[in-house]
Amino acid sequence: MEILPGQLLAKIDSPDDLKKLEKDQLQELSTQLRQYIIDVVSVHGGHFGASLGVVELSVALHYVFNTPDDQLVWDVGHQAYGHKILTGRRDAFPTNRKYNGLSGFPKRSESEYDTFGVGHSSTSISAALGMAMASHYKGEKNRQHIAVIGDGAMTAGLPFEAMNHAGAEKSNLIIILNDNNMSIDPNVGALKEYLTDITTSHTYNDLRDNVWKALGKLPVGKKFSRDMASKLEASLKGMVSKSSNLFEALNLRYFGPIDGHNVTKLVDTLNDLKDIAGPKILHIKTVKGKGYELAEKDQTLWHAPGLFDKVTGKIQKKVFELPQPMKYQDIFGHSIIELAEKNPKIMGITPAMPSGCSLKYMMAKMPDRAFDVGIAEQHAVTVSAGMATQGMRVFCNIYSSFMQRAYDMVIHDVAIQKLPVVFCLDRAGLVGEDGPTHHGCYDIAYMRCIPNLIVSAPMNERELRNLMYTAQLETNQLPFVIRYPRGEGMNADIQKDNMATKYPFEEIRVGKGRTLKDGEEIAILSFGHPGNFAAAAIRDVKAEGIDPAHYDMRFVKPIDEEMLHEVFGKFKKIITIEDGTIVGGFGSAVLEFMNANGYKADVKIMGIPDRLVEHGTPKELYNEIGLDANGIAAELRVMAGVKVLVK
Repeated sequence: MEILPGQLLAKIDSPDDLKKLEKDQLQELSTQLRQYIIDVVSVHGGHFGASLGVVELSVALHYVFNTPDDQLVWDVGHQAYGHKILTGRRDAFPTNRKYNGLSGFPKRSESEYDTFGVGHSSTSISAALGMAMASHYKGEKNRQHIAVIGDGAMTAGLPFEAMNHAGAEKSNLIIILNDNNMSIDPNVGALKEYLTDITTSHTYNDLRDNVWKALGKLPVGKKFSRDMASKLEASLKGMVSKSSNLFEALNLRYFGPIDGHNVTKLVDTLNDLKDIAGPKILHIKTVKGKGYELAEKDQTLWHAPGLFDKVTGKIQKKVFELPQPMKYQDIFGHSIIELAEKNPKIMGITPAMPSGCSLKYMMAKMPDRAFDVGIAEQHAVTVSAGMATQGMRVFCNIYSSFMQRAYDMVIHDVAIQKLPVVFCLDRAGLVGEDGPTHHGCYDIAYMRCIPNLIVSAPMNERELRNLMYTAQLETNQLPFVIRYPRGEGMNADIQKDNMATKYPFEEIRVGKGRTLKDGEEIAILSFGHPGNFAAAAIRDVKAEGIDPAHYDMRFVKPIDEEMLHEVFGKFKKIITIEDGTIVGGFGSAVLEFMNANGYKADVKIMGIPDRLVEHGTPKELYNEIGLDANGIAAELRVMAGVKVLVK
């Protein structure tokens, strides 16, 4: 079905076209842009609420600034749909997040208007400041650099490091704080309360009013004279001592808050801010999901709802005749409650992902034992370590690609001190449409090289429950990593109400794998969920007389050396399978063992190749890299038919 933009939007192929409009046409353009996003996302899927909240801001930014020469950096890239549509990608927008289509996030290789690639949050101020400093050094005094930070990104530590530095620089930097009180879930922490105080207190409103009076009706699009700028400076400094504005204390000139859905006011304000030298921050108030009533009311659900009927708001759900497996994240969410009811020392921590990782269930049932610490992965790890020093058994649940942001804390604060924190790395492997910024490719490699760390992966939901049980036992006194993929597992008979009775917890011996199937000539060693792809491949080649053995290793550290001695003593053809990078991962660990013990065998490592895998459905991506059942079956046929395999 072809989706057509409104007549005004249909004429906008670049920001140059946008600048041809009269200012009083911008509200209608905003309305059409918002409707186009709704129309496309309802049919094709994608993130939803965040971009609806910044429609007017997207229009105003490209109307006022000379992009791409003026550098616009979006934080939390799923805010940037309107930006993409206005910068020459309108007709391609239905391919957003699809295989070989547009990326769901800003991407430098996709457009000159995407000045900085971003999928994770909180990087915009640092990146824009770096650009501004480079421009200042090159003598480009009038070039503007704008960081749009919002959707919870300010709850991280990096923006504060950047603002601290920015306040000491003289570069042209405008920080736009898109304050919608949300990330995926509602924002948490003292900063949220502080921003609320700014928007409601008489003191800050006095600050705004006094400054605007000093300038003479700011914003009205007037140019600043030196006298007006001096009055602004005096007004700001005079009020700071009374209100102790956090941003002013960092030497950032603060403006706002203003209505982020008033496009005319945004245009006037941004035009005025262009003429103020140095670093400054504009605080705007927006509503996530603006313009779609259901998304405004339930902002978490409508962050990325999938396909839906735009008229009724009914979200499409797949219809299955048979019961479907629970998602790994829900297995975690319900299992940790079950464990916590038996073990009073268990605590839960997540950095702004309570819905995604399903810690929300424990937060609702045990609010004094489960915490969302905001978009702050480093803090999540170290606060978990602090709890562990006091005897708590902390399950710190962080997406695999987000854990990369806290790597030093894993080493310095946890592993060196041998603190038994349990790291549950959700979204391991190829996660799908979010693409390379979110794929959990590297955790096997970057975790297994750390001393004192146990690194494991369940092949199915039952194994996840048992690894969680094992990790919290008092007999385990080391940090423990459990990595698992996004989405459904393999066992449809595991449901919330029958977990405890059908699959009671069982201890798994740390460092021990299991033999799933004996066989001849070829052995498959799998680590984690891809073992299910291997099992399917084995079934596919059975009729062809190929009968490989299959071992589920469970642990990459410590690896089951007894089992590996058995395998290398019996088989000369071995395939290793993992949903992590082939560089330094599970297959590498097997080769290291082979080399250290003098074995000789043809070993084929199957995993994520040493390149960036782009976005698409997991099925499409695993097929692309040959790690699905068909790809493994093909490799089995090759190995069964040749004597020597290139290693």
